[in-house]
Amino acid sequence: DGAVSSLPALSDCSTTFVFRLAAPMALRHLLAVAVTVLALDMAAAGGGSAALGVNYGQVADNLPSPQAAAVLLRALNATKVKLYDADARVLSAFAGSGVDFTVGLPDNMVPRLASDPSAAATWVRSNILPHLPATSITAVTVGNEVLTGSDATMLRSLLPAMQSLHAALAACNLTSRIAVTTAHSLAVLSSSFPPSSAAFRHDLLPYITPLLAFLAKTGSPFLVNAYPYFAYKADPGTVDLDYVLFEPSAAAVADSATGLRYGNMLHAQVDAVRAAICAADYGRAVEIRVSETGWPSQGDGDEAGATPQNAARYNGNLMRLVAQGKGTPAAPGEPLQVYVFALFNEDQKPGPASERHYGLFKPDGTPAYDVGVKAPTIKGLKGSGNGDGNGTGSGVGMVVGEGPAGADGFAVGPGGLYTISDATHKVRRWRWTESLAAMAAVLAMVSWS
Repeated sequence: DGAVSSLPALSDCSTTFVFRLAAPMALRHLLAVAVTVLALDMAAAGGGSAALGVNYGQVADNLPSPQAAAVLLRALNATKVKLYDADARVLSAFAGSGVDFTVGLPDNMVPRLASDPSAAATWVRSNILPHLPATSITAVTVGNEVLTGSDATMLRSLLPAMQSLHAALAACNLTSRIAVTTAHSLAVLSSSFPPSSAAFRHDLLPYITPLLAFLAKTGSPFLVNAYPYFAYKADPGTVDLDYVLFEPSAAAVADSATGLRYGNMLHAQVDAVRAAICAADYGRAVEIRVSETGWPSQGDGDEAGATPQNAARYNGNLMRLVAQGKGTPAAPGEPLQVYVFALFNEDQKPGPASERHYGLFKPDGTPAYDVGVKAPTIKGLKGSGNGDGNGTGSGVGMVVGEGPAGADGFAVGPGGLYTISDATHKVRRWRWTESLAAMAAVLAMVSWS
């Protein structure tokens, strides 16, 4: 009557998974099916290529529902999503989707976690456990760009807060599944060019050195928010636009100390971080991921280069680069994990106009510009997107067009259209082979004769 019982929702750290073992032949058959399907899925996805990540920011009052966002992310083939909080609506909407989530613990909670160990356990119990295992959560970022802030309490609290959260996850046997890290701006570097000469700011070394030791010990990645756009905006007369937009025609920039040649600025920025980590004696023990990068499609009059055309070139070329699974010149064999910023234009972000125009999509679900990927057209998308009845709610009646003949590989309704609720059901079957793979791994550890 089946090999595995239904998995209970995690409500506390004592919850266990109970397996009902079937006959040996049934187990062998299920394992063979899981491995075969996983192999087919990996072949279709291109094997070891790094998956595309997207930042899902919500500093806006006009965004569509998380269910609609799921459809748009699927169109981008994005299988990794980064949140700036642990929004239960979003995590619940993606249950069963196979999408891997990085969730955020807000800055204002960092001092509390550092001073009160029980606060971390409470946060994990409230924000992580209710969504496992249905939604895949693979990392938590503790604060955002804390080390380049001016709050001394935050600087002192960052690592203790990370350690406290890691301990809370360890109490739930989750540290093998969920990494604890934090995101940094490039301002943690005292210099970044040439990449091989980069180093961390001297005043930050007392905080960064033990933080790197924590990341190395726990196997967690170093996250960097890297924006070549800022370099171009600051000096458009000197910085080569093709170089910052990943254009093949760009003249490569050489690092005279290493002989490495850089065809784009993002790779140079990442290798600068790599050199700084090596200078702090941690080197390749710590993986580097780009937790944010993007290009605005609109800006103020003094924001050079903020156009739809340049945004399309930057993000389109970046997506193709990620799909190829390429690493940086200093680490060519390590596919670079990148999270594009951002899924939507966010109308309530403060600062210059560019801050409100980093989205791949407008709040109505239409592309902000063409990045060369096939995106569905979502009609009737208007409202707050917070499920409060102001236009989106559950999304019932929202119509999605997937293109001719069901280009997404699923059957569609009359005229090639289906409602958002239908689309959500399809979204929840993304990468279902991951579930089979997990099942296969468990079964492989079970001895049977």
